Amino acid sequence: MLEEKVIGFIGAGMLGEAIARGLLKAGVPKARIHASDPEPARRELFRKQLGIAITADNRAVAEGADIVILAVKPFVVPDVLGEIAHSVNPDKLLISIAAGVTTDSIERKLGAKVPVVRAMPNTPCLLGEGATGITAGQYADFSHLELASQIFKAVGLVAVLPEDKIDAVTGLSGSGPAFVYMFIEALADGGVRMGLPRAIAIQFAAQTVAGAARMVLDSGAHPGELRDRVTTPGGTTIAGIASLERSGFRAAAIEAVTAATERSIELGKLKG
Repeated sequence: MLEEKVIGFIGAGMLGEAIARGLLKAGVPKARIHASDPEPARRELFRKQLGIAITADNRAVAEGADIVILAVKPFVVPDVLGEIAHSVNPDKLLISIAAGVTTDSIERKLGAKVPVVRAMPNTPCLLGEGATGITAGQYADFSHLELASQIFKAVGLVAVLPEDKIDAVTGLSGSGPAFVYMFIEALADGGVRMGLPRAIAIQFAAQTVAGAARMVLDSGAHPGELRDRVTTPGGTTIAGIASLERSGFRAAAIEAVTAATERSIELGKLKG
């Protein structure tokens, strides 16, 4: 189904770029991807680096696309929807990746029975390692979810969820990469403190996180089980784990996801 569709991005920011790059890497022809953005620098990047036709005209992109991906900041969603409302219809699919913005609020703003799918991807889509939760609005059916799944499967993992779980996806995998980057930086700082050169410390920290994540995904084992496999009684790892527990490491991670989720819910209320 997807190979016959024209995909239009309204918004060419970092997340829109990540999805567009992922689609290109997955073999979607450049001619079938269009975009719009108000920033000349972003238009220049899409045009020169990605070879994607891009304009400042949101309406033109919406009119020419079969699938419209709304990739703008949550606070500008109402204005953009008002701008493109007459350019979308029930024969098109609108996919929103705006954090916190509900399908109901989009449908009410459009004022037509336009199929809407809400998605929460993350920036690792750029490398085909994304994680995306998707949910359907009241006018979207299985075929629309399938189209959205094909787009996001091209850039990583996809799960169909009830809409009341999408804010948690935002808090976990949407914001999660930033938390992981902080952890990698902190691991590297520990290595530097213990005498490793900065460049090597960063490489080893990043590879350690990547390798451990791959072990979880490929083995299917619980992270606690994998942790126990490398935790020798009286050894170095348990000493480090005890230090993390004293510092409230797990509680801090849980609170970070909770805070990000709650902020996503707040954004939905502001724009609902």
